[in-house]
Amino acid sequence: MALMLRANLGLDPWDVLHQGLAPRIGLSFGMTVNLLGLIVLLLWIPLRQRPGIGTILNIIIIGTVVDLSLPILPAPDGYPLRFAFLIAGIALNGIAGGAYIGAGLGAGPRDGLMTGIAGRTGWPIKLVRTAIELSVLAAGWAMGGTVGVGTILYALTIGWVVHYSIPFFTLGRKDPVPERAVPANL
Repeated sequence: MALMLRANLGLDPWDVLHQGLAPRIGLSFGMTVNLLGLIVLLLWIPLRQRPGIGTILNIIIIGTVVDLSLPILPAPDGYPLRFAFLIAGIALNGIAGGAYIGAGLGAGPRDGLMTGIAGRTGWPIKLVRTAIELSVLAAGWAMGGTVGVGTILYALTIGWVVHYSIPFFTLGRKDPVPERAVPANL
């Protein structure tokens, strides 16, 4: 996240929302990530989703690490370095997603919202995910979050990076994604 913020070429939809919301609620970017993760986790209750230790750690650690990283991460000069930051940010985000999904320790709050809505409604993951992403993107953009080429690049590549990262973190399970995390209507 910090790399993508420093690249200033566009953020993923949730981070557009985090960036637009942070100044309005008076919190840092990272603490906004953590707070919104907690709020999204509360939305799991009617969806009957169950958090794991990975879910809780996601809420506590991700935004905190972003806030600790931003002061020491320099803003890149020139487009080649900005694109390098962007690509590294997307790759690391995808690998991290593959790690927590593959380890089976619980989905992040935003992923659990997606799987919970899909599981309760019977709607396909692709439609639920698209609707959520477009909704948070629109809200974040309306509040001044950064939308750009990075937003499009993220949308087109993150699924592939996560998909190919999961097997590296599966830890001997035959099915890398626990059944309770992914509804049958994928």
